[in-house]
Amino acid sequence: MQQVLKGVRHMASSSVKQAVSDLSVPVPWGKIRGKAWGPDHGHPVLCLHGWADNCGTFDTLLPLLPKECRYVAVDLAGHGLSSHRPAGVLYAFPSYVMDVRRVVDALQWSRFSIIGHSMGGNIAGMFSALYPEMVDALILLDSYGFLPTDPKEMPRVLRQGLDEMIHFEKKMEDKKKVYTYEKAVERLLAGNRSLSEQSAKILLERGLVQVEGGVAFSRDFRINLKNIARISLEQSLELQSRIRASVMVILAESGFEKMFAESEQKKFTAALLRGYRDRNHTVVTVPGDHHVHLNSPEVVAPLASDFLQNKVLSSSTADVQTPKL
Repeated sequence: MQQVLKGVRHMASSSVKQAVSDLSVPVPWGKIRGKAWGPDHGHPVLCLHGWADNCGTFDTLLPLLPKECRYVAVDLAGHGLSSHRPAGVLYAFPSYVMDVRRVVDALQWSRFSIIGHSMGGNIAGMFSALYPEMVDALILLDSYGFLPTDPKEMPRVLRQGLDEMIHFEKKMEDKKKVYTYEKAVERLLAGNRSLSEQSAKILLERGLVQVEGGVAFSRDFRINLKNIARISLEQSLELQSRIRASVMVILAESGFEKMFAESEQKKFTAALLRGYRDRNHTVVTVPGDHHVHLNSPEVVAPLASDFLQNKVLSSSTADVQTPKL
């Protein structure tokens, strides 16, 4: 599989201008699109965004990270500028993991690091457990790497996801609502209290498409349906134990757990954090909210930079690869 560079732009961040290449990877149903920063021969780092976001979530952070790395950030299927999954297909974590495998195969990366935010961190955790020989370092941004579900809740969740899909198909809810740009900004901010207005506008650079009468959100509405691919805490801990990469978990004080997690889920997240600490991985908490890496990248960048420098860039055994970009 060959990936295609669509062009080179320059993005300003802080006082530095950095070249950004547009990326397009063919997949069976269309394209996985994204962006790449850094030198062609730099240490490869794959960046995975959160639910309903896109690769623009890394626009403010990556220019502050080590310049020796080659960062590739992708729009996950159904997000940003990437193709939507075929009709009748649900969005599920194992499918996203397979998409990551498709992308790294196209890049011809055999060993690399991953930075994952929120849902992207959960995809990264599962990928790192299933392909431990491929991932040397893992940074989880306000994510625990896994999202366990109580087994007693799984039948209800599975039925809900299936019923939502049937309802979606009957009602033809894939018709896009048209907004003015200003109303689209308002809509995104209303649904994402952790975003600053500037961060919302960054995400909307890839999150909107021009349509007759205005703009529409580019994401596939099916991503809003209940995820039916669930795993238990026991399964999550087993997968966690298979990760060989060095791991850094960067949690936000007013982030995921405070915003979304129910009291029962806090037992799960505590067990996952204990698992990381027991294996001598790094867990830190920073001031900020769920999108702290985008809103206030200067809070996250020093921690992530030191981690990459110490765990992969300074290692004499680090693989030197030539990403095929």
